[in-house]
Amino acid sequence: MHAIGKISDIFNGRGVTTAVHTESNDDGVSRTIQALEEEFSGLIFTNLVDFDSKYGHRRDPEGYGAAIEAFDMRLPEIQVAMKPGDLLILCSDHGNDPIHTGFDHTREYIFGLFSGAAVKPGTDLGTRVSFADIGATAADLLTGGKVRTLRGTSMREDLLK
Repeated sequence: MHAIGKISDIFNGRGVTTAVHTESNDDGVSRTIQALEEEFSGLIFTNLVDFDSKYGHRRDPEGYGAAIEAFDMRLPEIQVAMKPGDLLILCSDHGNDPIHTGFDHTREYIFGLFSGAAVKPGTDLGTRVSFADIGATAADLLTGGKVRTLRGTSMREDLLK
């Protein structure tokens, strides 16, 4: 696994092949694109920490909105760097409403967006019961269905062509 951002720290280095810390969301996107351009098979796991630490926890909705717009401008670069069999999964790791009071995580649903040549166009995966469904889907795809997670339901059948 390529760990970009604070991913290696989050997983205490377990399962990490290469790790690079980043300076910003923009740096994280650039490092992700670099990793996509390498000859590699497996998982590139990127954490764009500014969304969380700079804007979510600090309750800065204007900054959060600007960060989303900046990421949105770079998203086509990621998609161009993807190979035909690649799957991009974008999701938040928890709720963090920037207009809520306090500094802790909040309780709203996370978002999930899947992109890649193999994704069925226009697929609505609905509101899922658990964030664990994303992990179950990743495990299913990375192991060809040989490994199942204890929690979560894979979306592979609904997601791919």
